[in-house]
Amino acid sequence: MDTSKMLKAYCLKTKEKNVPMQDAVVTKTAKGGYMATGHDGKGNKMASILNEAKALQAIADGVATKGF
Repeated sequence: MDTSKMLKAYCLKTKEKNVPMQDAVVTKTAKGGYMATGHDGKGNKMASILNEAKALQAIADGVATKGF
């Protein structure tokens, strides 16, 4: 998989920035926003808030699955 298209997030446990998110699932929040959840490959859970364009592009690129 092309890592340049992967969603990147901040890992709270290891304090690393721009960590590629694996097995990302994009969901819709109660207010209509988009959120991606996944893990960093080391067992640490990650989450990221996305805008609509970035969320739909990640689903179209195949780096995230649709959870809504």
